[in-house]
Amino acid sequence: MAGSGQELKGHLDVLLLATLAAGPRHGYAVKEALREGSGGRFDLPTGTIYPALHRLEEAGLIAGSWSAVDGRRRRTYRLTVAGERRLHADRGNWREFATAVTALLEPGPWPATS
Repeated sequence: MAGSGQELKGHLDVLLLATLAAGPRHGYAVKEALREGSGGRFDLPTGTIYPALHRLEEAGLIAGSWSAVDGRRRRTYRLTVAGERRLHADRGNWREFATAVTALLEPGPWPATS
């Protein structure tokens, strides 16, 4: 089941930052890391990925550089210090959010009454 950009609205930026945590990647490799890391659930079109990468770069969270591989130019992205800080903060916020949602969706047994 392929995810959509709309489904990820509000989460795409942090997911893209997370794909760059392991090291620099070119745009298509970021797209593939997102797809593979989600078990195929987030197989987003390049028309969703590249604008988000550009937005993250403009915000100073990632830095891009051009290179030529097999005669083709491609842009490689890496996290900046600001991007690493943002990813760390967003991971903490996500854990808190996920814990709260899980507590509501999968409540434990009611307290025993005596």
